[in-house]
Amino acid sequence: MKERAANNRTLTLSEEEKELYRKRLVTENNISRNEDIINKTLNGDVLAMLKYVPDEFADLIIIDPPYNLSKNFNGMKFNSRSDDSYDEYLSSWFPEVCRKLKPNGSLYMCGDWKCTSSLQRAIEKELAIMNRITWQREKGRGAKSNWKNGMEDIWFAVKNPDDYYFNVEAVMMKRKVIAPYKVNGKPKDWDESDDGNFRLTYPSNFWDDISIPFWSMPENTDHPTQKSEKLYAKLILASSREGDIVFDPFLGSGTTSVVAKKLNRKYCGIELNEEYCLWAEKRLQMAEEDKTIQGYSGGVFWERNTLAIQQKYT
Repeated sequence: MKERAANNRTLTLSEEEKELYRKRLVTENNISRNEDIINKTLNGDVLAMLKYVPDEFADLIIIDPPYNLSKNFNGMKFNSRSDDSYDEYLSSWFPEVCRKLKPNGSLYMCGDWKCTSSLQRAIEKELAIMNRITWQREKGRGAKSNWKNGMEDIWFAVKNPDDYYFNVEAVMMKRKVIAPYKVNGKPKDWDESDDGNFRLTYPSNFWDDISIPFWSMPENTDHPTQKSEKLYAKLILASSREGDIVFDPFLGSGTTSVVAKKLNRKYCGIELNEEYCLWAEKRLQMAEEDKTIQGYSGGVFWERNTLAIQQKYT
């Protein structure tokens, strides 16, 4: 086990916890065709486990697949490849995942600049693309011979562009007002408070308020590409209702399932790496007691460093 500083809140597991959470996992060895997979973590290869997921199962699917980069996922290595080869990789599982989406469902898929064109090509063959979200990724040392990559994409697509759920009111942004404008001495489209001046705004497809999980945040794990709960909370609130089923075929350390649970949705996820599944199960257990999401409070999303109670995490 890694030596960690006293104030490092990165998730860890004892051997007793591993044994406990391992019993909760659904694997090919203990699953049947009529298994109830709602609110479960499926531990296995994505194509093998997709056979046990009914078609038109999910209201919302969130996918964070391996990007076209060489990466070590806890001993399971994914190697970068040519664009054509990466396209083939996506086509080996993405159409099957789309069959798990309800006719009026929505899908989001994450990527970076290097693989985003491949993602677009794969999605266009199966669904109607509605938008591409770009979010500011404030982490990483950068490179001396190239521009530091500070952005990632999330493609937003639906099965039926004439029939899908989207609730923009659920994802309003609370932004600090730098130059407040008044009419007849009263605030115009903003509010005064003891903590400062703020206005509620509609979100765009560029998000600059996301903090990558790090050591002082209780949601942090050792997963190398973990997405933040705040990031996924926006997707889940905008594109699903309470009680809907949220599905993630590349669950990683469990962020999709955890946020779905915190926001009163049902969930299901597939993950090949057993240790990541165990992390997900512990995070789900923690969500029984703590439903807070960093940067989301009072039904709105706050900019970095503007929500006083959250400042030590942003």
